[in-house]
Amino acid sequence: MNDGLKIAVFASGRGTNFEAILKAIRECSIKGAGIVAVISNNSGAGALETARNNDIPALHISRTQFESDGAFDAHLIGALEKHGANFIVLAGYMKRISPAVIAKFRNRIINIHPALLPDFGGKGMYGDRVHAAVIASRAKVSGATVHMVDEVYDHGAIIIQKTVPVSPNDTPETLAEKVLKIEHEIYPEAVRMFAEGKVHINGKKVSTAH
Repeated sequence: MNDGLKIAVFASGRGTNFEAILKAIRECSIKGAGIVAVISNNSGAGALETARNNDIPALHISRTQFESDGAFDAHLIGALEKHGANFIVLAGYMKRISPAVIAKFRNRIINIHPALLPDFGGKGMYGDRVHAAVIASRAKVSGATVHMVDEVYDHGAIIIQKTVPVSPNDTPETLAEKVLKIEHEIYPEAVRMFAEGKVHINGKKVSTAH
């Protein structure tokens, strides 16, 4: 693709949100966007296999392969430039994005969090830990949040949120299933909004046009 979003997806595991976004692009519900690379710190990530099966460059890039943070950052940024990426989507990526990458892609990195930020976010809050904390708090609702990525965990401007009810008999596993379902709805929607130029960022303030 010559114009529009050229997306690099970062994933550490199965990459089901990557699959949802790819499906939306293939079905043309997202226009003006394409996935140019999938990057994982985990060589056995299902997301890399999905990328290979769809003829998308699949790159295993891990900090353990490099002698320093600087060398790792330089290689990662070089790989993004090589594949022409101008936008980054985090899809279950279990490593912190370095300040160097954030600076290079300022306001062009998004993540999805399995709760309603700013609640239940921050360092160490991921996966079933989030859902267990929601249940322990006796919250009546949970949900998912698509947000910009900055130098602080789960801190960037919020793009979209959607809620799900928390039932009295929910476990972290059952709540995770409900939240994942809406993640697969709102993450492609957020990408579509960026592809159509409908998201405008000013610090922590976001204006959108649907």
